[in-house]
Amino acid sequence: MSSLSDEEITKVHRVRKTCFEMLRDRGYEVEDSEMQMTRKEFIDKFNGTVRREDLTFLKSKPDNSDQIFVFFPDDLKIGVKIIKNYIIRMENENVWRAIVVVRHGLTPSAKACQAEIAGRFQVEVFQEAELLVNIRYHDLVPEHLPLTNVEKKALLDKYTVKEAQLPRILPTDPVARYYGLRRGQVVKILRPIETGTSEKDKDDFDSNKRDRKEEICYVTYRIVGREQQGGLLVRQVEINEPGAVNESAGGAEGVVCHQKDRKARAGQIG
Repeated sequence: MSSLSDEEITKVHRVRKTCFEMLRDRGYEVEDSEMQMTRKEFIDKFNGTVRREDLTFLKSKPDNSDQIFVFFPDDLKIGVKIIKNYIIRMENENVWRAIVVVRHGLTPSAKACQAEIAGRFQVEVFQEAELLVNIRYHDLVPEHLPLTNVEKKALLDKYTVKEAQLPRILPTDPVARYYGLRRGQVVKILRPIETGTSEKDKDDFDSNKRDRKEEICYVTYRIVGREQQGGLLVRQVEINEPGAVNESAGGAEGVVCHQKDRKARAGQIG
């Protein structure tokens, strides 16, 4: 198997970087050096010969409670044999979650295999094109913070609502997929307040997502699940919390958007 072309090396370098960022946002341990690796360092790491199969890596959460493989198959179309080989490796190493980064997609039989083993193994599939840029840092994507089970219960108790009453976010939503969210998980969504916000503050919010200063945000919540069927008469409750400059200050209940809070919570995402 020959090394990738210069163009392909540039592509997989960016894709792998996004994978590292995505796993850190899910609470896995990822070194800064891995996310900040330059293209030259990336090539040197593989002694000048970069192959997709060699890009595979394994990451763990701080308490080793959860591990995840990231596979980079070389085949254009991924068949059932490749998926089964990955499952065998995962089973041998007691790893129950994996991300498969494909160039085009899965064959119908591979998709059927993925669905068949879903009860025991969680195998997510992303196309390389989806990972060339990190959707989380897109200007039009608001901040999403997955809640822990404890935080979810506190939210439902606070507003005396049931899960079925929360507005939905589909499991296929790009941000839900980015965080690997599963049915029943709740995500907090932070949006900047436009009214009364200076143009400079708006610019700061849009352009500095990686290092946000304190920003005033509206907070809403969504639960991961399918769309409600038309025959189900369940009243949905939209929970909106107005932002505040400081949570500890008096006045309206709200939240401060800033990067420290995001990083501190990353390890809590389950």
